[in-house]
Amino acid sequence: MVFFSRSPQPTPPSFDDAVAPSDVLISLHQLEKSYAHGTSRSWVLRRITVDIKDGEFVSIMGPSGAGKSTLLHILGMHDSAWSGEYYFGSQPVHRLSPKDRAALHKKHIGFVFQSYHLLDHLTVYEHLDVPLSYRDIRKSERDSMVCDILDRFAIVGKKDLYPNQLSGGQQQLVAVARAVIANPKVILADEPTGNLHSSQGREIMELFKKLNDGGTTIIQVTHSEANAEYGSRIIALKDGWVVGAAQSQ
Repeated sequence: MVFFSRSPQPTPPSFDDAVAPSDVLISLHQLEKSYAHGTSRSWVLRRITVDIKDGEFVSIMGPSGAGKSTLLHILGMHDSAWSGEYYFGSQPVHRLSPKDRAALHKKHIGFVFQSYHLLDHLTVYEHLDVPLSYRDIRKSERDSMVCDILDRFAIVGKKDLYPNQLSGGQQQLVAVARAVIANPKVILADEPTGNLHSSQGREIMELFKKLNDGGTTIIQVTHSEANAEYGSRIIALKDGWVVGAAQSQ
């Protein structure tokens, strides 16, 4: 287990021009986020330095207010108001324009939210087609990809239903299918089983494990030690600091 001191330390030299090891997909160096309050600042994340390898299944854990979801949204490139260095593969995210960050996100990252984030006016089929519509993919090919994912997730019979016609577990299954349909390198999941009962939660976690076994990198935020056991490594946060990193049991 590796621990990080809170005591003030000199800032290490930037490795902005360095090349990360070839198996590292995500590399953060001295990443910080804060909000101004008059003449003072409120820190959300402090000196986060973490590497995540391609194909890992990582769980981010810690008490409420530790900065877990904030870190996940920075990794997902939803949040650009931070300092430090963030590499996604060979791409220096901290240097990219908003347009280029959005393109990188759409190409390589799928996001699963605790509250599903399904749109009431779209059917299951339409939800799965939306991520593909952002890409240069012919309609016939998109239809084929949607049919494949419906079959893979065993939800063919739900394709014409709307979210309010689905159970919570079915809605989250659709949300996961939507996240993976475009074959992202990474799935980011923010408390993905938080609104589900235990059997539905296990179904979603088994699905994540299967996706990870197939080579997809998974990064989840969770309070659940049982969910963390599906992964290979735990990163512990407290008050915005990384306070521990250890292999899952």
